[in-house]
Amino acid sequence: MSNVRNQEAGTAGSIFVLRLFGVPVRFHFTFVLLVVFLGALGLEGPSGAEAAIYVLALFASVLLHELGHALVSRRYGIGTVEIVMFPIGGVARLERTPKPREEIWIALAGPAVNVAIAGALIGAAAGLAGSFAWDKLFSRQAGDLPGQIAAGNLVLALFNLLPAFPMDGGRVLRAMLALKRGEAAATEMASRAGRYLAIAMGLYGLISANFMLVFVAFFVYLGAVQENAAVLGRFLTQGVPVRKAMVTDFRTLTHGQTIRDAANLLLATSQQDFPVVHGDQVMGLLGRSALLRAMAREGPDAYVSGVMERNFIRLGPAMDLSEAMPLMSQAGSCALVMEQDKLLGLLTAENLAEFLLLRRLGLGQKL
Repeated sequence: MSNVRNQEAGTAGSIFVLRLFGVPVRFHFTFVLLVVFLGALGLEGPSGAEAAIYVLALFASVLLHELGHALVSRRYGIGTVEIVMFPIGGVARLERTPKPREEIWIALAGPAVNVAIAGALIGAAAGLAGSFAWDKLFSRQAGDLPGQIAAGNLVLALFNLLPAFPMDGGRVLRAMLALKRGEAAATEMASRAGRYLAIAMGLYGLISANFMLVFVAFFVYLGAVQENAAVLGRFLTQGVPVRKAMVTDFRTLTHGQTIRDAANLLLATSQQDFPVVHGDQVMGLLGRSALLRAMAREGPDAYVSGVMERNFIRLGPAMDLSEAMPLMSQAGSCALVMEQDKLLGLLTAENLAEFLLLRRLGLGQKL
């Protein structure tokens, strides 16, 4: 699967491992735990070792699948920020959203890699044995590890070609629909198909007591919802400057005030984050979480200047909101809107969510 990421920071909870063709490959910590479990399983006996090798070979196939996305996207001038390996598969995060015709070929590249791996394994097995028993390809016979890996790759390819988000087939569907309906409407349709597929998978998993399928269905549903939300947010914010969504009625703290003063201001207002200033100069930002931690650790008489965040996120008032949204994930709940060194307002997660809701309801032109 491929996805879009607009900042350089790595995925939270992931560990950098290596670079392949210039693309950083990171393993999520849950993937590392799975590898440790498979290693322990392989120590239990020959059958356990074969099962562990089979699963690890499939994860290697998934990594090559994601590299297929990355290499084809590079052909269209789209860099890959990272490839992240999760227990249920991998994600290639791209620098920008591909155009519809680009996305078709980028999405198809992944399943094509799995088909090529399966073809190579089947060809090698047939060359060594003189023939290949096609009727036993999916039988999972013990001792036939190449055949099992080939079958697993074919299943990966077919599963990813399902026309539902966030699978590659859903991206192909979205790209084809976007040629006539636009990206937002196309994404909504493909995402809806993904949610329906996830519900069907989850119900079947519950009925058949296949809880691994339920686990996969949960992540498919979550991926479909998140992708649709990301695209909708990008659609609603393109061409809109930050100043349209910023909070202009806000309170500040001076660097000489105490945590007690900040706590009183927190209670007296609905504001959660407070710029800390010295005259006209912005010194830092004190958020609610940092304030509460400081109250517990330092006491109410500690100065805000000692606990404020000095490396806060700054946004220009003319900056496009679609470019500011990825930065908000780094900023947490608040970023400061500044023109040179002058503080103009705050862009908070809460206010941004309300702004997007109003835009979606068609009130954006009145803001």
